Amino acid sequence: MKLMTSVFKILNWLRVASNAQMRLYDADELTLARAMRLLYYVQGTHLALYGKKAFTDEIIASEKGPIVPAVQRDYQGQTAIVGELTPQDVADYQAISETSSLGQVLNAVWLAFGDLSTVELVKRTHTEKPWRQTTLGQPIAPALMAEYFTQEIVR
Repeated sequence: MKLMTSVFKILNWLRVASNAQMRLYDADELTLARAMRLLYYVQGTHLALYGKKAFTDEIIASEKGPIVPAVQRDYQGQTAIVGELTPQDVADYQAISETSSLGQVLNAVWLAFGDLSTVELVKRTHTEKPWRQTTLGQPIAPALMAEYFTQEIVR
């Protein structure tokens, strides 16, 4: 049985993708808030397509939207989170890119939502059923995410 990928390796994938986008298009650096929303879309898409989580960490419905507490703790006080990439960050990106299902999900999420601003992603997630139907401070149920993403996002 294959173990799930660490949320931090997935976050490194997003950081490397953001770095490339910044160099190519002078795009804004990935923010912590934007990364949280992208992680939510990765998890929901993976659940809808494969019936299992991309990473084990729970996604909590916070007042500001979906968050992953471990990521929130590690990047506390930071806004922009790409920073200086290490060889390990790039290795995580390459390893995930070579993982067909997770790499495909990350590419699809990045193509669909990677260009959206933090504000656009916050507005979007605040209107979506998984966040709206979860009590603040509680985990968003994977089954609720799978159902919603299957019906509304992945179609």
